[in-house]
Amino acid sequence: MIEIDDGAAGQRIDNFLLRVCKGVPKSHIYRILRSGEVRVNKGRVDAQYRLALGDLVRVPPIRVARADEVPAAPVPSAHFDILYEDDHLLVIDKPAGVAVHGGSGVAFGVIEQLRAARPQAKFLELVHRLDRETSGVLMLAKKRSALVNLHEQIRGNGMDKRYYACVRGEWASDWGRRRAVKEPLHKYLLPDGERRVRVQPDGLPSHTIFNLVDRWPGYALLEAELKTGRTHQIRVHLAHLGLPIVGDAKYGDFALNKELARANARPGLKRMFLHAYRLKLTHPASGETLQFEAPLPAECQRFVAQLAEIGSDGSRQQHGPQGEQPHDETGTHGSTAI
Repeated sequence: MIEIDDGAAGQRIDNFLLRVCKGVPKSHIYRILRSGEVRVNKGRVDAQYRLALGDLVRVPPIRVARADEVPAAPVPSAHFDILYEDDHLLVIDKPAGVAVHGGSGVAFGVIEQLRAARPQAKFLELVHRLDRETSGVLMLAKKRSALVNLHEQIRGNGMDKRYYACVRGEWASDWGRRRAVKEPLHKYLLPDGERRVRVQPDGLPSHTIFNLVDRWPGYALLEAELKTGRTHQIRVHLAHLGLPIVGDAKYGDFALNKELARANARPGLKRMFLHAYRLKLTHPASGETLQFEAPLPAECQRFVAQLAEIGSDGSRQQHGPQGEQPHDETGTHGSTAI
């Protein structure tokens, strides 16, 4: 008998059972639901039933034949800089090079490491995702009710996500300081199974706004404002404009990336310059407007400083990630180490 708490309230019974009965085939889960072996408050329910706080769920004994398996390597716990935490949310500053979850050749990611570091946590789920090589603000939900609310905000365009990207190329003079891109995006697989995205007329509607922050000969620093959240959206929209992100191994200038990654290169950079620096949202419980910011990583700050030294002509703008950010009358949170 399992009593439903905040971590499972609102979840469908079939998904709940799949989580509780790890390793049990999905077909068997639906079989015991149809046969009435699973009971909620002593009554039968169908697979679409949504659990309520305090429900009592009877899960029948289930015997599963297991083949001999090599035990999976334990997931090491990890420590990330915390930008904000309360009973509903956990917001961290994710470093570049760390996947948000395991899969596709990655044994584990941020979510698995945080669960290992917090074995007492009853519920911990990713609210959104960042590419492995993208750093910055990453939010997780500590309650299912918070996760549902935050996903509704994302679908309703109620979250303001901002990124910094340094690109190779010249910002066109007739674009002004703001350029909107609404090219549809299509996902496809390479022959080796790797995922890619391209601009394609029958792709999913996609909308990014790019704001010019600074520029130097052959480079520009941009702020990207996401209006939709498609896979690789910023990277593909910028490549489509002829402004590939510095260090982008999938859609970038590969010869340039190799040159920048050389030892003692100046300017030099050994990662993709894409950083989720700000996230603004409504708190799922209190309704308060919150804003989280992650400082530009040291290696990116160093790259910008090198570009400024090389291309300085006295006309450089004094704003952007190294200057003051516009003041916002919201709860803004910086980082504290775990």
